[in-house]
Amino acid sequence: MSPKGLAFAMTSLLDQTGRHGATTSSFGAAINLTCRECGATYDLGPGNACEQCFGPLEIGYDESLLATVTRESIEAGPRTMWRYGELLPATPLVDLQVGCTRLHRADNLARELGMKTLWVKDDSGNPTHSFKDRVVAVAASAAKALGFSVLSCASTGNLANAVAAAAARAGLRSVVFIPHDLEAGKVVTTAVYGGTLVAVDGNYDDVNRLCAEVAGEQPWAFVNVNVRPFYAEGSKTLGYEVAEQLGWRLPDQVVVPIASGALLTKVDKAWREFSRLGLVEAAPYKVFGAQATGCSPVSAAFAAGHDVVQPVRPSTIAKSLAIGNPADGPYALDVVRRTGGAIADVSDAEIVEGIQLLARTEGVFAETAGGVTVATLRKLLADGALDPAAETVILNTGDGLKTLDAVAPVARPTATIRPSLEAFREAGLA
Repeated sequence: MSPKGLAFAMTSLLDQTGRHGATTSSFGAAINLTCRECGATYDLGPGNACEQCFGPLEIGYDESLLATVTRESIEAGPRTMWRYGELLPATPLVDLQVGCTRLHRADNLARELGMKTLWVKDDSGNPTHSFKDRVVAVAASAAKALGFSVLSCASTGNLANAVAAAAARAGLRSVVFIPHDLEAGKVVTTAVYGGTLVAVDGNYDDVNRLCAEVAGEQPWAFVNVNVRPFYAEGSKTLGYEVAEQLGWRLPDQVVVPIASGALLTKVDKAWREFSRLGLVEAAPYKVFGAQATGCSPVSAAFAAGHDVVQPVRPSTIAKSLAIGNPADGPYALDVVRRTGGAIADVSDAEIVEGIQLLARTEGVFAETAGGVTVATLRKLLADGALDPAAETVILNTGDGLKTLDAVAPVARPTATIRPSLEAFREAGLA
């Protein structure tokens, strides 16, 4: 969105906010929007780009309020992501009981890979079966507080599901934009909620550009455009949960799939916040990023030692990660380098192998993004970049039922036999 369009959107919708009676308390400890590049501040409201330097905006907090958060206050909260509500820029006006997903100890996979301690944070247990329910919970609640009546997004699938479901729950209209060649499962699981679903003849980056233009004209809350600063903070809850589920401590290593790069940066932010607030003992950890080779601009920049991420045209079965121009790519590079981690990418064939490996060893059926993470874990181990003796967490961000086409050619019946004991014996299946 242009600065002029951004300013118009912020002014008109802040006026609308006043008419609808939103108050500062609707945004918890959040006090402003702050530019990540130049530090300029703006009033809380819709907007995602600095008018001074065009840098991305993020939420600024009242540190004195954050400092009142304790382990006890968190543990007394609901068994949802909103137990961390005092650390988020919204109150739960839209609540689908998101979060508190399982942290699965993956001993079988660890043995196969020669690792000591491995955990899978499995976010497929969320209401629409991906971590995107977290970001939408915060964005939709903020949007409702700001007086919006339409919830919208550009999506590679999982976000579309989450926005459509949250809007239905909140009594809002949803208008969701997706690439035309999205997996059929993700199309169905968005359309079923009854909102408006728009397929765009192009890839995700084309869809995202269109949404930025529409956001300049329509008074809609685009969760990953004009409400993005609120939206991105929802990813912190995944990091918070890992630390709490480990007994209020941080792991040594984490492997995170990279699409826009926001999830990786926010997991790091969550752990730095917990350390700063004394909720966990400050300890070093390494952050590793995982991409599909067919869309690996951040991995390529890391390998080349660059700070700038060169956009690419995606071509991979991991469509949920197929963002060729990742907004948070440079910040993901910063986090990985600061923590001593690495970023790698894997082929489509390796992605399928990763899905099968996790399913075969742990009974966890991941979507293609999870396959990217598992395959990258294996690659990082083989390359010596990741320590097999260090406690490691990997993130599974979505359910394999959403990307059945990726594994359908290899996940087939072992045998087809006649309904007789003789046929069973002949097949040698015992």
